[in-house]
Amino acid sequence: MKKYLIFIIPLFIWGCSKTYNDVIDPGNTNYQVTNVTSFADTSYHTGDSAFTFSISLNTSSGINSVFMNLFDPDNNQLNSDPVILFDDGKAIHGDLTANDNTYSNKYPFSQSFVNGKYSVKYYVVDINGPTLAAVHNFNYNNNQADFPPVVSDLVAPDTVSLGTDTIKIFLTIKVSDANGLNDISLVFFNSFLPNGNPSSQNPFDMRDNGDPFYGDAVAGDGIYSKIIGLPPTGVTKGTYRFEFQARDREGILSNKIIHNVVIK
Repeated sequence: MKKYLIFIIPLFIWGCSKTYNDVIDPGNTNYQVTNVTSFADTSYHTGDSAFTFSISLNTSSGINSVFMNLFDPDNNQLNSDPVILFDDGKAIHGDLTANDNTYSNKYPFSQSFVNGKYSVKYYVVDINGPTLAAVHNFNYNNNQADFPPVVSDLVAPDTVSLGTDTIKIFLTIKVSDANGLNDISLVFFNSFLPNGNPSSQNPFDMRDNGDPFYGDAVAGDGIYSKIIGLPPTGVTKGTYRFEFQARDREGILSNKIIHNVVIK
């Protein structure tokens, strides 16, 4: 695969930062960003998945270090520690010329990374601390065939009797995806009243985040959950139809599981 470097006009943000991701009141800096080089669109390629990122400054005077952070389409930071950028002319860092005020490094992209728009934030550390210097986005394609998700192993009651207090219905469903669970965009169900009309609250989302509010026991295990509360009054009795599905990041829907619940 050939990779073409292009020059991107970045969004420059000047100021000091208390943390690596928050920009506060702008302040004076001793440097200027002259260029940011990266990929506008890039794809995974076996044996060559490390992409080079670099930022050029007009001076190295007063610069203690330069680093970057990478974020996926869900705005999750990929790197656990800041990725240090080097101006040492070493190929291992993807730096072409030492001491030319261009700071570079490589970052490996996995085929398990989801498709979508990624962002890189460049920081310069001087006497004032780290400053967010430039931000730009690029699109990544993991070059995997996109397979539809699959829903299975639904756990739901067949019959529910209303009581004097609110009744909680616990619903869980297993979701799998050949492209990985991080390819799942949404797991949901639609409910239909005994007269066949759809619920005004459709669709109901289900979560796999370990949140007791959703009734989910373990985050990230592929079991998505939802709790429905039925008050003692105001609920029409009869047979309700529930339709469960999942959708991936490309918008492809899974198979559909239909389940009826009788409310007495």
